[in-house]
Amino acid sequence: MSDPDISVVICVYTEDRWEDILAAVSSVAAQSCPARETLLVVDHNAALLDRLAKEYKEADKVRVLANAGPRGLSAGRNTGIAASRGEVIAFLDDDAVAERDWLRHFAAAYADPRVMAVGGRTVPIWASGRRPAWFPEEFDWVVGCTYKGLPPGLVRVRNVLGGNASFRRTAFDAAGGFATGIGRDGDKRPLGCEETELCIRLTRARPDAVLLIDDRAVIHHRVPEAREHFGYFRTRSYAEGLSKALVARSVGADKGLESERRYTTRVLPAGVVRGLRDAALARPGGAGRAGAIVAGVLTAAGGYVVGSVRARRGGATFQVARIEGDAHG
Repeated sequence: MSDPDISVVICVYTEDRWEDILAAVSSVAAQSCPARETLLVVDHNAALLDRLAKEYKEADKVRVLANAGPRGLSAGRNTGIAASRGEVIAFLDDDAVAERDWLRHFAAAYADPRVMAVGGRTVPIWASGRRPAWFPEEFDWVVGCTYKGLPPGLVRVRNVLGGNASFRRTAFDAAGGFATGIGRDGDKRPLGCEETELCIRLTRARPDAVLLIDDRAVIHHRVPEAREHFGYFRTRSYAEGLSKALVARSVGADKGLESERRYTTRVLPAGVVRGLRDAALARPGGAGRAGAIVAGVLTAAGGYVVGSVRARRGGATFQVARIEGDAHG
């Protein structure tokens, strides 16, 4: 069986990441399993749209598009899905670079027709050159990276993580696109969980669907200096609680919090114990990591409570987009 055609969608929104965007596109062009095309979807930024269109006007396999929906990452992804031509659509963050075999590992997993989504491993590139001593690996999701506690290897999961993920096109036919009103919107509060909600919706629409993470499909994700501080850690943890409340409201707390229960009852307590042990052994950052885990849990729980109240009052809503393809085949 031949490898599936893969379209890569990179959503972009600011010229501040110009060099990162060029690096992301170059990493796709260098894949050992070539992408059919790369789609750069620009989120309501006319200057960036024009600059990228000029940059890639001679590039056969790069297309530059404007987000056709409301501002935000979900609508940008939906625009890319609708315009793409591949059997599989992969998503890469605009401030990340993929290793050479990234798409090869994705493609191999789709040999099984039940596989509807495949994610990979996202490794942080810290702006300061090293992980802050207080920053627990269990909370690397705060900076958009794979966190300690996810099982290694090629494993089934409830959901993939959106910055390093792929979906079979038929997944969107079955479940619709990414929900708007739940994830990131430009530079506003760093919400998330849109891929979690989509994956749960997908497995409801297709109960036989298999979702995988292959930790050999690696990307390297830049973490800016502003996100190395405890203030961002706290803000992002709170926003995750808000988003999780929306997901639980949509799909039910059983599914919406299934993975989180294991994470909070097993992974995080082990992280606290490890941090305290490191502190007792006078290793740097141990007490800070233990404290950060406790603070992160409490802050996310607070966000969840506030989000749940808002959702019950109807103050937080999101819409599931149908994907109207214009260029398949």
